[in-house]
Amino acid sequence: MREENARAYWAANLKLIFTYLIIWFVVSYGCGILFVDALNNIQFFGFKLGFWFAQQGSIYVFLVLIWMYAFTMNKLDRKFDVHEE
Repeated sequence: MREENARAYWAANLKLIFTYLIIWFVVSYGCGILFVDALNNIQFFGFKLGFWFAQQGSIYVFLVLIWMYAFTMNKLDRKFDVHEE
């Protein structure tokens, strides 16, 4: 892998990581702590939405983010031809 190609790969990887970290932060800290009072006015499966995010929702979102990261990294690996066969 050439130097410029390696830098582009790493930059794309960092952008992906920071994007998913921001989503994770907003969901776990924002929805579970900061906006819990506003979200508690909404019912979700019989629970207040803020409570649901604090107890279960942020975990589900985290699991989805793990799957999305693996999926998008596989696409990125193929794009830069560093994938495993």
